[in-house]
Amino acid sequence: MNLHEYQGKEILKSYGVPIQEGIVVDNLDNVESAAKELSANTGTEWYVVKAQIHAGGRGKGTCEETGSNGVVISKGLGELKGKVDGILGKHLVTLQTNGVGKKVNKVLIAEDVYAPDFDKCEEYYMSVLLNRETGRNVIMYSTEGGMDIEKVAEETPHLIFKEEIDPKVGIQGFQCRKIAFNLGLSGTAFKNMTKFVANLYKAYEGCDASMFEINPVLKDCEDRIKAVDAKVTLDDNALFRHPEYEAMRDTSEENPIDVEAKEAGLNYVKLDGNVGCMVNGAGLAMSTMDIIKLSGGEPANFLDVGGTADADRVAKAFNIILKDENVKGILVNIFGGIVRCDRVANGVVQAYKSIGNIQVPIIVRLQGTNAVEAKEIIDNSGLNVFSAITLQDAADRVKDLIVN
Repeated sequence: MNLHEYQGKEILKSYGVPIQEGIVVDNLDNVESAAKELSANTGTEWYVVKAQIHAGGRGKGTCEETGSNGVVISKGLGELKGKVDGILGKHLVTLQTNGVGKKVNKVLIAEDVYAPDFDKCEEYYMSVLLNRETGRNVIMYSTEGGMDIEKVAEETPHLIFKEEIDPKVGIQGFQCRKIAFNLGLSGTAFKNMTKFVANLYKAYEGCDASMFEINPVLKDCEDRIKAVDAKVTLDDNALFRHPEYEAMRDTSEENPIDVEAKEAGLNYVKLDGNVGCMVNGAGLAMSTMDIIKLSGGEPANFLDVGGTADADRVAKAFNIILKDENVKGILVNIFGGIVRCDRVANGVVQAYKSIGNIQVPIIVRLQGTNAVEAKEIIDNSGLNVFSAITLQDAADRVKDLIVN
């Protein structure tokens, strides 16, 4: 689950990580009061207006309606409302969005942390994530903050450092000091960076994150270290431990089909193919996608209906698959272990009739308990549904009815 910048900063602050303070607003009426409150708390005289969308490159992005960038500076309260109006409610196009862009429903009004002496400030890059090859967490960091890390990795890879951490042991003091040293820090800035790194890692582990990316990490003119940005991804599988983070989910930023699938309790991932898949079990789903590839087709999705494939659940799965205009047919491949195959077959027939006007062929392979009875139900349904017994039968059906 992706978070907005202001939400990621809230988590960081709760773990003692210094941040660039800010107040989020969703309408123009609250801009002035938010700015005055921020000034009272921080003493800032300038403001940074940041679009809150789930996409990177906001500062280089452009709002189509106004031409404004997604991150702008307001030199005082007088021009702040106009700056916010140039972003809020507009569609921001960045390198990580499509041509339409994403609508900005909220903006963060943040303090100017570069004052009073911009020239004495330095920016760094830092992220925490899992190295799946080693099974260890890794802190990746660089002196080249504020830039695209992909560009830094390509052009100057020697400027990127990595510190691997054994999750059984946790981050050690010498590792925090090593990071601060490699960033070229000394004195007060060195001490502040070691604390920053230690608390950042605590935040990463404490909220069961998949990734924390801070770009930039700022050393200001008084040697304070702050997170100026925060890109945070949480592990969906661990959200049951963090209901307060689950409440942060912004479904308006997610694919509507993904949201619908999640609400229906379906494990769904859209792909770019032409054959829809409906299965029970991740392993069987992978095998089914292989079958489709071998038959000459391309899987249009990964969809696991789980252990209960009743009529309502199957109907929801069909509706989600059929929203993809590229789908030319659907392969249902269910193993009847927990659920009886005849019940699944009846569910398929009922779902087909309830949806109505399905224009693409549906191939159903059911194996397991009462598989023979299930085949008879499918064959006698009178619908545009075709049964298959073996994997090869299913592959042949896909080839004949969909690919050709």
